[in-house]
Amino acid sequence: MIYFLVYLFLEVIVSVQISSAIGGIWTFVELLVSAFIGFTILVNFRTTLAQNFQAVASNCMSLDEFQKLNLFTLLGAILLILPGFLSDIIGILLQFSVFTDMLVVKYNMKKNGSTCSVDKSNNIKDKKNETVIDVEVISEHSSNR
Repeated sequence: MIYFLVYLFLEVIVSVQISSAIGGIWTFVELLVSAFIGFTILVNFRTTLAQNFQAVASNCMSLDEFQKLNLFTLLGAILLILPGFLSDIIGILLQFSVFTDMLVVKYNMKKNGSTCSVDKSNNIKDKKNETVIDVEVISEHSSNR
């Protein structure tokens, strides 16, 4: 409850400051444009979901990361639809994978209690190399023939 009140307080402060700086007409235009962008993201969410499915299938991301990234995309779209400048700023930041990756990595570090490797490509190579058995094949040719 306290986080909601803090968010509401910050939303009002930021919205009043920006609205007084740009004026009423541009505030209205910003509300319409951000809502349109939010609805567009929701409509095109199928494409984003398909791309994330491909990333999971090619072992570029784990299922936990898949769930969190899609959750952040939906949350960002909803925040863009809601009126307010702070919600729009947060909604736009959640649409960029750089910021969502940082949140997912930070969440995973807190959850696991250990540091995790950010470089996914090296992680995947290490996992694949664990199942490889080194074998040396020596072919014996008889030289007496």
